[in-house]
Amino acid sequence: MPILPPRLDDRSFDDLLEDLLARIPAHTPEWTHPRLGDPGRTLLELFAWLGDALLYRANLIPERQRLVFLKLLGQGLRPAQPASALLSLSFAQPTELAGLTLAAGATIKGALPFETLAETTVLPISAEACYKRPLDEADSARMAELIDGLQRVHRIDGAARGYQVTPLFEDGQAVGEGVDVFADSIDRALWLALLAPAARPEQQAAVNAAARSALGGGDSGAAALLSVGVVPEIAAPALFEEIGPRARIPVMWEIVTQGANGVDADYLTIEPLPGALNDTTAGLTRPGVLRLPMPDEALIWAPSNDVGDNPRAGVGDNPPRLDDPERAARLIGWLRLRPRPGSGVEQLRLSWIGVNAVEADQRSTIAGRVLGVSTGAADQVFQLPAGSVDAASLRIEVEEPGRGYQQWTRVDELAAISADPVVTRETGAFELDAEAGTLRFGDGVRGRVPERQMRVRLAHGRFGGGRAGNLPAGSLTELATARVVGSPRALPAIKVHQPLASAGGEDAETLAVAERRIPALLRHRERAVTAEDYRRLAQEVPGTEVGRVDVLPRFKPRERRFDVPGVVSVMVLPARALGPAPNPRPDRPFIERVHAHLAARTPLATECYVIGCEYLALGLSVAVVIRDGFARDAVLFEVREALRRLLWPLPPLGPTGSGWPLRRPVRERELEVEVSRVAGVAEVAGLNLFERAQIDGESTWRLLTRNTTDGSQQLELAPWQLPELLSVQVIEVAAGSAGGANAAPESLAALPNPFADETAVAVPVVPEVC
Repeated sequence: MPILPPRLDDRSFDDLLEDLLARIPAHTPEWTHPRLGDPGRTLLELFAWLGDALLYRANLIPERQRLVFLKLLGQGLRPAQPASALLSLSFAQPTELAGLTLAAGATIKGALPFETLAETTVLPISAEACYKRPLDEADSARMAELIDGLQRVHRIDGAARGYQVTPLFEDGQAVGEGVDVFADSIDRALWLALLAPAARPEQQAAVNAAARSALGGGDSGAAALLSVGVVPEIAAPALFEEIGPRARIPVMWEIVTQGANGVDADYLTIEPLPGALNDTTAGLTRPGVLRLPMPDEALIWAPSNDVGDNPRAGVGDNPPRLDDPERAARLIGWLRLRPRPGSGVEQLRLSWIGVNAVEADQRSTIAGRVLGVSTGAADQVFQLPAGSVDAASLRIEVEEPGRGYQQWTRVDELAAISADPVVTRETGAFELDAEAGTLRFGDGVRGRVPERQMRVRLAHGRFGGGRAGNLPAGSLTELATARVVGSPRALPAIKVHQPLASAGGEDAETLAVAERRIPALLRHRERAVTAEDYRRLAQEVPGTEVGRVDVLPRFKPRERRFDVPGVVSVMVLPARALGPAPNPRPDRPFIERVHAHLAARTPLATECYVIGCEYLALGLSVAVVIRDGFARDAVLFEVREALRRLLWPLPPLGPTGSGWPLRRPVRERELEVEVSRVAGVAEVAGLNLFERAQIDGESTWRLLTRNTTDGSQQLELAPWQLPELLSVQVIEVAAGSAGGANAAPESLAALPNPFADETAVAVPVVPEVC
């Protein structure tokens, strides 16, 4: 039988009042009519209400004991996770022509607090990305004579190939699907035009010189650092692709300088500053910022775009030619990104690139705040100013006699500071509950006790997080406060451009979720041994909503082979509500997070693979007889929805509430039973299953053959496959009109299908106005 916490007293207000009324004849027999509103009865009701309140508090004792037990296990609630964003900064006034270095921790105006994570330099320039897009065959044929003429004018010995200068990420907007800046360009390079602020025509030359001076470091004697933000387009991994840390992409950053002939461009190679803090892109494998040291301003140059002055503009290895006079007048330099020679890199898909970039997250910093005064007692607890603290940024200082404030160390468990009891007793340490924002100090045996009347201070800490920080692009627009590094000047107005939505915010764990998680933790103890351990650990990946986990023991995915000793494959799908096709698919960051979480908990002798499933396209046609009194369109719609719910891969749908099971074929008879359960369906007059097939070089729907013993259709699935319902056609037929034959359409092209993209017609929808 189940273990249920007992109620110490299950009597309610009504029970107590009834007991009191029943005692009246024994104690006051003269009181014969305790009616409602009588003063005596009112007093009894008051006592019953007080008793009910006391019993409520008494019944909380089992719950309190359970929570104390969980606390003794050392398993607190998980803190909130902050949303992060990649931002681009620029001066609000074009008259700001000097560079400005901002320390980490600059705050950004908004409904929620965001802070920058690293130091960044704001330079008085902007950058516009473009690439040399080759002409297609039609344009090349149409412009053949022009290209031949340009070949003679530029005295090109070999073949000439035309291109168009194509801008990227116009107005700073990101491109969701990304652009392959190497494969799609004629020179396998991405170009960044460095532009000075706009000014009056007579002042533009002076503004350009000032901006170029700031870009080159000016008279400071130190190289200016250009912060470049890069967002690679991370494609979904191929089916059964092995997931692990991605290799850095070998590329070269080059800045244009004047060639020896004074006309053609030469190039200076720029190496990004080393270190993880200066290149958070990990070699262009993830969104982040890298910092490029710029050469002296005397070496920064841009060729003229006027073909009258420079007939070599845009020709050969020179930078693209800007035909816009306004941009050409502001051009002060070019930055080129291309593959490192001999690296074999052919592709690089980018969703956004920009300068003056910085990363930020939805947290706020609190520093220099006294938390309280020590009483000298053991196991003292101090409350931080807020919950959901970033443990890595927390610095706690305790006042010591004659020494002032001294930093104490955070430990996971005071009882496990050291094997030496003397070291354990003398160590200044504390435990942290990050979600609640509380500190607990030692008892003199397990960690020192802060001396009496000594203050405990929060030297530095960052707090915050939650899903509310997942803001759409363009939500953050202005810098609020920042500290200028190495300069006494006041902070000028700085605009913030947010090209992509902030993401990654997660709310703090609730008590109900923790109570479901902790029993599993006690079983697997952060070690993946059994299949159930892998399943539970995959569902507990922080900051990741996992909708389904299936464990395939002894299955090696790349070889599609089972019974391989020492191999475990974990199939994961992201959480998503029931919606139109396509079915939920994991992207690369999703699989990488799950794999990283499992790899740290997998035994050394085990190969662990994290994969998505392979979907097998399925089409259905159904003929039904509708009962009298039911609306035709409503019944047909509900039949389609019932089939989609049955075949959906995620819980709580599917035949058993866990999504469509692995290794379970899709049978015609099972689908007919599901359709027959729909209210309003009198009879299922036929059902056909279709699969995708290549016929005459085109992908189309093909009717499945009836090769089962009972003459029904069946779609067989491999152990790693799930069905994906892409097309459903439901028609109404009259009762008895089919004469016992299958009345369902034998072609999915016979009728319009509202769930198939090939025949869907887009129509505008006028939004409701409140």
